[in-house]
Amino acid sequence: MRALTRRAGAAGPRLAALASCLLAGACATAMAAEPDAQRLADAAVAAADNRGEAFAVVDKKKARVYVFDAQGRLQGDSPVLLGLARGDDSVPGIGERKMSDIKPGERTTPAGRFASEPGRNLQGEDIVWVDYDAAVSMHRVRANNKAERRLQRLASPSVADNRISYGCINVPASFYDTHIRPVLGQRKGVVYVLPESAPMQSRFSFSGLE
Repeated sequence: MRALTRRAGAAGPRLAALASCLLAGACATAMAAEPDAQRLADAAVAAADNRGEAFAVVDKKKARVYVFDAQGRLQGDSPVLLGLARGDDSVPGIGERKMSDIKPGERTTPAGRFASEPGRNLQGEDIVWVDYDAAVSMHRVRANNKAERRLQRLASPSVADNRISYGCINVPASFYDTHIRPVLGQRKGVVYVLPESAPMQSRFSFSGLE
């Protein structure tokens, strides 16, 4: 499922239609993955780094998640919400701190290769742990705080407003249930998060990518 197609200048009725599509989970993937995500997927498969399993690639620059099958073929992609702060590393020990003690500049989504595993949050909701030590997970978007406008941020054609979380990767509920949960929510897996400032090779030594 392709939840949204981002195009500059989209607004009004088109944005409303896209938002409806996002919430209903009725959109289909119609385009290839962005080059960086596909290149990383191809490299992971070539190096057998994905262990012969389906996997996900998160492109922070595009604020999208891409789900690939074991052969590196795109199965679906969706916009996501990411950590408020720019940067490719988590603050040491941040997973042990209270959320109220985490400063805005520390709310990063770390980049790299992560061995993911299914889990549950304190409310009993199923999630996918991406970096357990840093308390970074991938989960369905929560719209409890209306002031944060998380659903609207996901539906926006801009990536500039997709930075709002404490570091977790927020996914539309329909996409999570259709693509994330079957691939990563049932067993241990792999999630690749592309860096936004560091070179690709520094995070994925197997890739040979610049």
